[in-house]
Amino acid sequence: MPTHERATEVWLKPVFIAKAGCEAELQEALRSLQTLSRNDPGCLEYTVFADGERPGTFVLFEGWARQEDLEAHNQQVHVRAFVEAVKPLLATPFSVTPLVPLLGAPPVLPE
Repeated sequence: MPTHERATEVWLKPVFIAKAGCEAELQEALRSLQTLSRNDPGCLEYTVFADGERPGTFVLFEGWARQEDLEAHNQQVHVRAFVEAVKPLLATPFSVTPLVPLLGAPPVLPE
């Protein structure tokens, strides 16, 4: 999780939506990517989740110590091979949303 101590950290939320019938294959590819990527230098977090409300949708929560670590990760053979291998498994190209921790922000309390 974000440490809130280092402004250099990079946090992302990629989302993958499987074509009908490709859910298990995409899930296995993501599982393998997760295992390999957790060993990449600068990896703070790399966890894949299945969307509990949308079957076949997978969300990745990833964090990197520095932008340079993310860039090096994206050049790894296992990442480049994953991106190519899952293209035919996806209903749409995967999206990546950058996440920015609200440093020093007060907690939002429910009313």
